[in-house]
Amino acid sequence: MTSKFARLLMSTAFAVSVAALAQNAGLPAAPSAAASNAAAPLAATATGTRVGTVNVEQAIFATNEGQRDFEALSKKLEPKQTELKNQNDEVESLKKQLNTQGEKLNDESRGTLVKQIEQKQKSLERSVQDARDDAQNQQNEIAQRILQKMGPMLVKYAQDNGFGVIIDTSQPWPNGPVLWAGPAVDITRSVVELYNAQSGVPAPAVKPTAATRPATPPASKPASTAPAAPKPQTTQPK
Repeated sequence: MTSKFARLLMSTAFAVSVAALAQNAGLPAAPSAAASNAAAPLAATATGTRVGTVNVEQAIFATNEGQRDFEALSKKLEPKQTELKNQNDEVESLKKQLNTQGEKLNDESRGTLVKQIEQKQKSLERSVQDARDDAQNQQNEIAQRILQKMGPMLVKYAQDNGFGVIIDTSQPWPNGPVLWAGPAVDITRSVVELYNAQSGVPAPAVKPTAATRPATPPASKPASTAPAAPKPQTTQPK
């Protein structure tokens, strides 16, 4: 089971810009943007009038391929998680020592301990940031690889089903373009199911329930230098 700290790295890492990914995949980032690949003719000749919405970010995570690859990345990051936890524990131990023994130490000893804490704290902060950057790069690579295959498929789906406009709802309003949209126009699940059928990647194995899952020790508290961030979506959309 992935610990809170591993999920922290993953959630902080996932800062994927869907617009940037769409551009790299050859999809127009906005209605006025010109597509430069085979997707452009498909969009240009579309005659449908239906309006649909798709949560691209959620769809990427919900595909069988996405679940498989992001879970593999999470496991790959576990050694770094352990390393950062050890660094954090060392800093916290030194802080505790300063709090409990500080008044008993002479000025020189206390100053040395304070300096040691500051140096290790800075080292921890750098390590956390480096880990975040590395995780983000690897996570973005997975997302872009999936989107490059999902993009043309989504354009063809829109043409085959009479859609004139499909809007990405990955970012909620006011950061995104959609103020409100009903579930009847959401095609995210259909896109995920179509992608899974074309990719041939099997669904991930069902994880044990709480009743059958082996007991594990409580997850360690994340380092204070790594602020919490929203957990990325990992389940299929409604």
